[in-house]
Amino acid sequence: MDGGTHLTGLRSAVTRSINDFARKSNLLKDKDSNLTGDDTREGLTAIVSIKHPDPQFESQTKVKLMNAEVRGQVESVVSETLSKFLESHSREARKIIAKCLTSARARRAARKARDLVIRKSVLESMTLPGKLADCSERDATKTELFIVEGPSAGGTAKLGRDRHFQAILPLRGKILNTERARLDRILSNKEVKAMISALGTSIGTEFNLSGLRYGKAILLMDADVDGAHIRTLLLTFFFRYMQPLIEQGRLFIAQPPLYLLKAGRQAHYAYTEEEKDQLVQKLGDKVIVQRYKGLGEMNPEQLWETTMNPANRTLLQVTIEDPAEADRVFDMLMGSSVPPRRRFIQTHAKEVKNLDV
Repeated sequence: MDGGTHLTGLRSAVTRSINDFARKSNLLKDKDSNLTGDDTREGLTAIVSIKHPDPQFESQTKVKLMNAEVRGQVESVVSETLSKFLESHSREARKIIAKCLTSARARRAARKARDLVIRKSVLESMTLPGKLADCSERDATKTELFIVEGPSAGGTAKLGRDRHFQAILPLRGKILNTERARLDRILSNKEVKAMISALGTSIGTEFNLSGLRYGKAILLMDADVDGAHIRTLLLTFFFRYMQPLIEQGRLFIAQPPLYLLKAGRQAHYAYTEEEKDQLVQKLGDKVIVQRYKGLGEMNPEQLWETTMNPANRTLLQVTIEDPAEADRVFDMLMGSSVPPRRRFIQTHAKEVKNLDV
């Protein structure tokens, strides 16, 4: 008789054969853990046809064959045949291993994402990043998180903020380009982990807006080329892995001034070149112009007055007008394919205003 069967032995045999071949072929390093049944089973379809003189089924539905002796025979045949196939079809074998490794990385990344959900409720948090200077307000709708470029600017922002409702998270250096990196590598990055933990939402398919700890997430970078690059890397991360945060209008970009102009005891701030030129013309020849090269050059009072005080500051809200076009642009400018990016740069080269050479 023929009997359809769901045997755990089949999965064990497949997994064991694939692990053995992967290690023998140096496709699975010693530091990597073995592939699991879940990794090898994803996308797997198997049909097992068995002839047995006295089949014993689990129930009337005949879903599971209960004859214990069959399991060992199935394992033996599948393991031996699959091993021979992998050895004699190296190209196909490598594709199979690559797919299993992708499944393994996705499984580990999903586990890391779940582990990074640190928010029990809007009012209570678990472990937060050590460098986060949190605020005292517990109503998430009233709070703000400033994600600040560098420890120097972060220190100034911590001193200049309103501790009641403003939290500061300084980032060290540039985060990795999340458009090109695998999810498991992204979740291993300290700066990315700090942002996820501070915001409390997790990322990707695990994203949960109800866990958001702050009503606004505000990017505060230097007004220079490096600051623009860091801001672009962060926007790439938020677009790819926290898009609902943008869709709900929770992500903003702070606008620090470019210049401080002093005329006698009067101090004026300019946020654009045009505004600076107008102020110079208005204030006369005795005006002293100071160009802010970075946020760290401001003292805490100046940073509060110009950039952090809700009464005076300018915030740009990040929005997505055309998701498909945004997806195309991020892929073109931040993705791994070079020719589209080269064409974009060559096409718009004459429009560049700030060039870092």
